[in-house]
Amino acid sequence: MHVPSELFAQAKLFIYQNGRLLDRRRFEYFFENGSQEAVIAALAPYQNPDGGFGQGLEPDIRSPYSQPVPTESALILMDEIEYFDYSILKGIIRFLQAHTIHSGGVPLAFCSINDYPHAPWWNTDQDSQANMNPTGRILGLLYKQRTLTDFLEENWFQSAVAYVWNEMEKGLPAGYHDGVQWISFLQHTPERERAAAYLLSIQKWLTQPDIIERDPKADGYVHKVLDWAPSHESYAAQMVSDQDIEQHISYLVSQQQPDGGWPISWPAVSAAGELEWRGHLTVERLRTLRSFGWL
Repeated sequence: MHVPSELFAQAKLFIYQNGRLLDRRRFEYFFENGSQEAVIAALAPYQNPDGGFGQGLEPDIRSPYSQPVPTESALILMDEIEYFDYSILKGIIRFLQAHTIHSGGVPLAFCSINDYPHAPWWNTDQDSQANMNPTGRILGLLYKQRTLTDFLEENWFQSAVAYVWNEMEKGLPAGYHDGVQWISFLQHTPERERAAAYLLSIQKWLTQPDIIERDPKADGYVHKVLDWAPSHESYAAQMVSDQDIEQHISYLVSQQQPDGGWPISWPAVSAAGELEWRGHLTVERLRTLRSFGWL
């Protein structure tokens, strides 16, 4: 199956009309032979002097100050282009060294988030409670990259690792956002034998009927097949059928809007935030279509 050429042309137009420079550079990298360096140059201005990321990199967090989730996002963006920039990574390590709490891990958000526009689910009243989200994937991606490794035995990193293992011993993930954290950590931890048992539990958990939403038309903030498996290389792709993939991709194609972009499925914090998210997601939708051979 292939999508009409007009779909790609309209999506490209949307990205160039409405997307951030960062997402235009991502589009160029993935579809027009753009460079890794250009993506990094667009990502770097979101990094603060403390090494963390803010400045609206996560479009639902409008605060200029560094936060854990945008810092995780920077790692994800570097991972997707297979280039972990030394300078950016060095700053991220410095940020995490300073902000990993004594018992291990980082919070979902710091209280400074409350002083700027943000989606309500980011509200927080303390800075001292670690959270699996985003600690798990931050650690997973730090294990995965090989640009900088001299921190792996430092106390702050090892305390965060211990925190993640301890959290996983308490039971299964609470939902999608915790689940992707588990998966990233378990895929990249060097403790392969220890990880194997947890991955078996994750596989069983993913088959439960309320975890991966099989109905492509389900409303609300649910996580569907292509959220869990946005590419054929995604870990969760092994848990869904080819029929599921085809059904959800067909629906994804039908959801392209008249302006060429794809919509978000949650309330926007602002008009600017909505366009920023849509530009990012439109690049993601095109990547998914190409990964499964539809583009």
